[in-house]
Amino acid sequence: MIFAKTPKPPYWAVIFTNQLSDDTAGYAAMADTMEELSVRQPGYLGIESVRNADGTGITVSYWQTEADMVAWKAVAAHVIAQRLGKERWYKGYVTRVAQVTRDYAFGMASES
Repeated sequence: MIFAKTPKPPYWAVIFTNQLSDDTAGYAAMADTMEELSVRQPGYLGIESVRNADGTGITVSYWQTEADMVAWKAVAAHVIAQRLGKERWYKGYVTRVAQVTRDYAFGMASES
């Protein structure tokens, strides 16, 4: 796993925990597109994502400011991906938003 390289806090995190449905046609391509698009958004700091064999996944995206994070949610292509996620790809999900006020690391090349 590659860890996002985030600045010293504070910054924002969107934690998206989800369960895939049985209909995942087009999901991987859309996920790749969203990752490519998010990198170009103002305030984007990085992403970390894992998925279990049972379809449970967690993706955390990091943003410089709350306004940057909110703007990403409203990007037209992201709105389409959100709609398709609800209609096809997810059995369910929970999105949590948090401000990171402290971080620390072990064994990383650039510990905060």
